[in-house]
Amino acid sequence: MGAQQRVFKQKIRSTSSLRKIFKAMELIAASRIQKAIARSQAASPYANALTRAVSAVASESNVDHVLTSEPENVSRAAVLVVGPDRGFAGAYSANLLREAEELIRLLHSEGKDVSLFTVGGKAENYYTFRDRAIVQAWTGISETPTAEKAREIGEALLQSFNTESAENGVDEIYIVFTKFVSSVKHDPEYRRLLPLEVVDADEVATGGESAPANDAAAFPLYEFEPSAEAVLDSLLPRYIDSRVLAALLSASASEQASRQAAMKTATDNADDLIKTYTRLANTARQAEITQELTEIVGGADALAASSAGD
Repeated sequence: MGAQQRVFKQKIRSTSSLRKIFKAMELIAASRIQKAIARSQAASPYANALTRAVSAVASESNVDHVLTSEPENVSRAAVLVVGPDRGFAGAYSANLLREAEELIRLLHSEGKDVSLFTVGGKAENYYTFRDRAIVQAWTGISETPTAEKAREIGEALLQSFNTESAENGVDEIYIVFTKFVSSVKHDPEYRRLLPLEVVDADEVATGGESAPANDAAAFPLYEFEPSAEAVLDSLLPRYIDSRVLAALLSASASEQASRQAAMKTATDNADDLIKTYTRLANTARQAEITQELTEIVGGADALAASSAGD
């Protein structure tokens, strides 16, 4: 019985130690999530406004530009998977990688080869373990993405986009990330970055499905100086950088929210385990006391019987 008590007490101590770690990680994630949410919300308006501006310029200029031109034969697509560097975030990584695999299967079904780019150690390890070639990977930036890293990623994607397909270039660019909706809701999704899907100005002005009706002012008349092609050439890298940064910041906020929820659940589970082990330890202690009392009473009865026989 004493051995059982020692086992349960050891489990209580080890679970209590894990609980402290889980609680600390929960508090750290809680302290970081508000800053991540603020950065994501601050970056989204600029990225959305720049996307609308690029769409407006492309739709009004009527020029054949690489930013908006659909290639006749799409043979290769780049897929940027934005994942976390660390675990302890519940099903965050699994859901993201499942979405990425669905996109890759879709592209393969259309006869397109895929060039993988990854952000975060989890995504890199996932594809490396499965012997999938990765063109370029970035790690250590998932929790605190910066504009400099987003620009570096954007330059790598643009370089691949501007390279001919015969030289391992790509005709399309997709990004897979987790969209932050709220602290309890964050959904993985993928978007095509290039070629840009231009929204028609008349459709927006009439409140079509591609954009809300209150966005009619997003398509004013433009005068291009020196030319529409030069404007689009200038906007192209800024557009890619802004979309990548917005995706990184949204994924960062989603990661912190997922980690906070996962650590909260782990802390609650640790509390339940400690209560269970404490109850079992008390039961074993009571059983040991009962056995000792039974042995004492039995010994006293034996001595009494022995004395009466004499």
